[in-house]
Amino acid sequence: MSMSELKFDLHCHSNVSDGLLPPEQVAARAKANGVGVWALTDHDEIDGVARARAAAQALGMVHVGGVEISVTWAGHTVHIVGLQIDETNPALVQGLAATRNGRERRAREIAAQLEQHGVAGAYEGALKHVGNPDLISRTHFARFMVECGRCCDTREVFANYLTEGKPGYVPHRWATLEEAVRWIRGAGGVAVIAHPGRYKYSETQFGAFFDEFRQLGGAAIEVNTGSHTPEQYQQYAQVARHYGFLASMGSDFHGPGESRVDLGGLPPLPQGVKPVWHDWAL
Repeated sequence: MSMSELKFDLHCHSNVSDGLLPPEQVAARAKANGVGVWALTDHDEIDGVARARAAAQALGMVHVGGVEISVTWAGHTVHIVGLQIDETNPALVQGLAATRNGRERRAREIAAQLEQHGVAGAYEGALKHVGNPDLISRTHFARFMVECGRCCDTREVFANYLTEGKPGYVPHRWATLEEAVRWIRGAGGVAVIAHPGRYKYSETQFGAFFDEFRQLGGAAIEVNTGSHTPEQYQQYAQVARHYGFLASMGSDFHGPGESRVDLGGLPPLPQGVKPVWHDWAL
């Protein structure tokens, strides 16, 4: 099979971070959906990478080592995906451990805010949905709030809670953009801006963000993602062409029934962009 015929999914999650399924089941679902080249990109955590690699190889998929790093830039959280990383790189391992620190304190503050708005027992409830206690996140609180009947689904939760200006939102100071790109590149990887269409920046701020990312050695941007509309595929393809970024794609799958797009469910990249995998030996 030629590279142009392969189906790529280079952004998804397992229960090592905030996904629902273990890495092996995510791999099996990707394979069943026709994915040929796959990366597990758990949030600030690389403990699932070796399991993902073994599962992918057993299923005959090409595996790409991955991670998604939480970054604070201009007062907002953005995510930078690392692809083709060496997950044993000491600086990456230590940097991610430092980034994870503080999640428990933040989680307890989220629970306290939610209790003030009539949602009791949120911390304990969220913990029931956590595969890795070091990575308790807003997603785990959202699942608890669906479970206890506060909202119908996680989309309704995030429309009314846990986001900026809504009950339960507690900001956290993540890695800097410079740190994230440095860790990824130091581990032999390619730094990718994840789902840029989700970030609430002005046009001027976006320009500064893209410029700084490129100057730091960032190389790629997600064009087709489960977080983008078809119109945004074209919008961020144009961004990729303008800044000289490589184009990446990934479903951002978290679990059955919870994600907008299933593994392998995205269309091919728009014409006129250079894929992030253009020079990979597959």
